[in-house]
Amino acid sequence: MQYTQVYCCLFLRLYSSVFSFFFFFFLIKQRMIGGNESCTAGPISLSYLTCVAHLLGEWTGVEHLEDYLGYTVYLLWLLLPLAIAFIFPGIFFFVFIYSAVIILYIHKRKLNGEKSGNVWDGARKLLTTLWDGHARIWHGYEVHGVEKIPEGPALFVFYHGAGPADIIYFISRLLLEKKRFCYVVADHFVSRIPGFKLIIEAFEILHGPKEACVNTLKKGCLLGISPGGVREALFSDETYVIIWGNRKGFAQVAIDAKVPIIPVFTQNVREGIRTLGKIKILRKLYERIRLPVVPMYGGFPVKLRTFVGEPIPYDPNITAEELTAKTKAALQALIEKHQKIPGSICRALMERFQTRQKED
Repeated sequence: MQYTQVYCCLFLRLYSSVFSFFFFFFLIKQRMIGGNESCTAGPISLSYLTCVAHLLGEWTGVEHLEDYLGYTVYLLWLLLPLAIAFIFPGIFFFVFIYSAVIILYIHKRKLNGEKSGNVWDGARKLLTTLWDGHARIWHGYEVHGVEKIPEGPALFVFYHGAGPADIIYFISRLLLEKKRFCYVVADHFVSRIPGFKLIIEAFEILHGPKEACVNTLKKGCLLGISPGGVREALFSDETYVIIWGNRKGFAQVAIDAKVPIIPVFTQNVREGIRTLGKIKILRKLYERIRLPVVPMYGGFPVKLRTFVGEPIPYDPNITAEELTAKTKAALQALIEKHQKIPGSICRALMERFQTRQKED
């Protein structure tokens, strides 16, 4: 509830600022149209910027204000690409996710309270079709190695980029082309984001515990998890460092469920969206409050290719620590094989126009 209030307050402040901005310029325009002599005198009408400077100068008593405004406008144009780079991920998040929330809400209203095993199938197919279309158009998204996925249950282990877009693209392609639904494990904070309750319900997103993950796999389902979680998403960088810490719960889940582990890596995933995770104070703040407070920038249409690695078969004699190390080594091998390090945004953009690619 407290997060909802915070978001509402931020929205209202933003709304009031935008409203005040347009209201201010509406008053100026009305004054200009009303025949202000200083703005309409002479055979040539003054520009809007000159008029604004003149009116502000009258109100504030500052002389030659048009020079300051001209410099300010120049700086705004100069910094516009940088501002867009930081603002776009947020806009993308709201459009990408909350459009899905709206679709799910409409779908749920149409159900009129009906409950059945296939209650969300139609909405899932619609959303995954939209997400897959976005993946193809914006990133030229490809998946390689799908044939390595066994017919039965398996645990996918992902490298976590700055955002979960590649995981969403992967499970969408899997559902559309292979007709196989993949459950996903997400961080607990996701359930606190306003509107996410429907997405969690529709796609049956898990937050743990281990027993729930084991039961899902024992039912013959596919399950995806990123052991690095939010920490890896925020604080890994263009060198694609795997940040798992001491997490080995996923390995114990695979052992208990007696299923193979399949490493999965998406090429250029950190070039699409990057973070300011190298700022130490942000790392300390995250470790204290455990919320994704690190700013992101990007949203670039880089080439994304997801590579499915060779399955690590179930071994009853292996320990969770050994399986964790083995999985990490397999994922690191995928990164080294398919990703040029350090990653480059320009190179990742140029790969959209390349017909050749690295061998699988």
